[in-house]
Amino acid sequence: MAKKWFSIMAMMVVLSMLLSACGDTPTATVAPATATTTTTAAAAAPTATTAAVAPTATTAMAGATATMASTGTAPGTTTDVTITGAGSTFVNPLMSKWSQEYTKLYPNIKINYQSIGSGGGRTQFINKTVDFGASDAPLTDAQFQDAGGETAALHLPIAMGGVVLMYNLPEVTQQLKLSGDLIANIYLMKVTNWNDPAIAALNPGVTLPDRPIAVVHRSEGSGTTDTFTDYLSKVSADWKSNVGRGSSVQWPGGIGAQGSEGLTNQVKLTPASFGYVEYGYARSSGLASALVQNSSGNFVDATAANVSEAANSLINTSIPADLRYSITNAPGANAYPIAATTWALVRVDEGDADKAAALVNFLWWATHEGQRYSDPLSYAPLPRSIVERVESQLKKVNCGSEKCVK
Repeated sequence: MAKKWFSIMAMMVVLSMLLSACGDTPTATVAPATATTTTTAAAAAPTATTAAVAPTATTAMAGATATMASTGTAPGTTTDVTITGAGSTFVNPLMSKWSQEYTKLYPNIKINYQSIGSGGGRTQFINKTVDFGASDAPLTDAQFQDAGGETAALHLPIAMGGVVLMYNLPEVTQQLKLSGDLIANIYLMKVTNWNDPAIAALNPGVTLPDRPIAVVHRSEGSGTTDTFTDYLSKVSADWKSNVGRGSSVQWPGGIGAQGSEGLTNQVKLTPASFGYVEYGYARSSGLASALVQNSSGNFVDATAANVSEAANSLINTSIPADLRYSITNAPGANAYPIAATTWALVRVDEGDADKAAALVNFLWWATHEGQRYSDPLSYAPLPRSIVERVESQLKKVNCGSEKCVK
């Protein structure tokens, strides 16, 4: 009996060891993320329609070896590599999380990202002082040509989220409702008091304070500003003709603040203030943000599902091959109207094969397995069709004499 029991226990130990060997360790022949990513990415996404797709098992990084996989060296690299990026403050919380998690997977890769604003990110990318830029607005036609055009520069959507209207009114406990035209008139300095009839009409039963609105806006070139003013230009003819769309605009008035962090702090410190910022910053600040009326007439919040609905509603009609697009004021019953995309700006020819491989591998991981971190940080996971287009763009990048992704 003792011998039989010992045999059973031995078999259980062996079985346990075999199961342990079947974990999520990256393999040598699989691209920057393994086939197990399909399960984790789909589980992290709010709905099946927004889940990112995992790379196929036939896609492989150039130069990947079994030694690299087992030692934690990123596929396609042979040395320690530092990737430098700069730009969007909108994506900074997610980029910070990605950098931490990716370096845990591949300790030979360090990601040095500077949250300086989308305008600075575009400039540094064009000037080739960073390995990649991050921007919440695509390159303009002129900037695209300065970067070498579509054969030299790529736009890779890496994150989506909502730009919200945050306000500092602790005495108002109900979530305010705002329309696009009203938001435009506040920033045009036509509606200047919180108890204005236009605000009261959208918020019956809410006691609004008799206090002047302290309007806060970004002071530097900002992709969030581009998204916000793109939206205002679509919903307000007055805004479009007098101010227009841009990363930097001539504001009719208000208080300027640097970066998403600076704007959030300015609103927190200024009683009765009002400003636009990425949803995650507003949520972490503890301040309220308004419901915004969409093109269907519904007042909606900037949830991941509502941002994804905005993107999904336009994918087949308004997303061009170069992936420079806008998803503001999109159709859909629950589509959030001030929805934004952050693009990674990448060169087709990096020059340094190791650095190119490290960058491509990181971005592949970020747009696949890394999407699991989107929803917890108040971003929307990339839709499947966008991820598939990102894959096609990454396959254009050269690692020396061959493509980084085969």
